Amino acid sequence: MMAEKEETRFITIKTAAKMLGVSPLTLRNWDKKKKMVAFRHPINNYRVYKLTDLQEFLKRIENTNKPKKLKIELLSDEPESETPPPLSPDDILKI
Repeated sequence: MMAEKEETRFITIKTAAKMLGVSPLTLRNWDKKKKMVAFRHPINNYRVYKLTDLQEFLKRIENTNKPKKLKIELLSDEPESETPPPLSPDDILKI
């Protein structure tokens, strides 16, 4: 019974914007681009959002913003044991 109530809980655009850390204008733009679809209040036609949709959206962006592991190899300060190839006459700059 409690899960049904939570699924049907709606919040205002202002509260949703605060929850996501964006402006209400950003949410309106996302609604137009179908990134975060809003529902309309039946009486006043204001945008409202399902709480469960916002929670799922937050989970998705939390999983995509994790830092990626990098493999870093350090260069040695010691010269390589191989000797460089000899210079050809074309490699020498004459001034």
